[in-house]
Amino acid sequence: MSSIHVFWENDPRAPVRVLSDHAKIAAYLGLAHIRFEVWDAPFSFTPKATAEEILAAYQAPIEKLCREGGYPAVDVARLSPDPQDPSWPAKARAAREKFLEEHTHGEDEVRFFVHGAGVFYLRLSPMVVAVRCERGDLLSVPAGTRHWFDMGAQPDFCAIRFFGTPEGWVASFTGDDIARGFPDADTLARGEPW
Repeated sequence: MSSIHVFWENDPRAPVRVLSDHAKIAAYLGLAHIRFEVWDAPFSFTPKATAEEILAAYQAPIEKLCREGGYPAVDVARLSPDPQDPSWPAKARAAREKFLEEHTHGEDEVRFFVHGAGVFYLRLSPMVVAVRCERGDLLSVPAGTRHWFDMGAQPDFCAIRFFGTPEGWVASFTGDDIARGFPDADTLARGEPW
């Protein structure tokens, strides 16, 4: 279920607010100029589906958003368990670690979730807002927003990424270890206390 958990940035022990209604999530995030929408996501893909097939299925909404936001580049990011690959656990850990460090971007970070889920942690001082995105969710985080992303210990997601530059994903890491103090994506999904 899509949700947000709002924490004081200096107290990650318990959220001060939790919302799971899409309209309320969009309204809350909108106050910080963060776009949150729910798109129709009628397509299911096998793990062997190509990025081209996924992009073709969502061609109309992709083209519309690219025109609106001036995004010249789009790609597909996905990770799914591969029981045939003995190196999968190490690959999953490495991929997860890459995004768990707080960082910013010089452009908006825009993601549409085609499958699975992930949590964006947005540092909106004095708060940290954990936004759990699932299939059908579109999230646009403004350039310069401090954040990190957790895909969980067993990543299984697919997202279409929109970029303002052809270079794609370029991060500036802040060096702050704030992410280590907050409940991870798996803990939030289980609803466990931190």
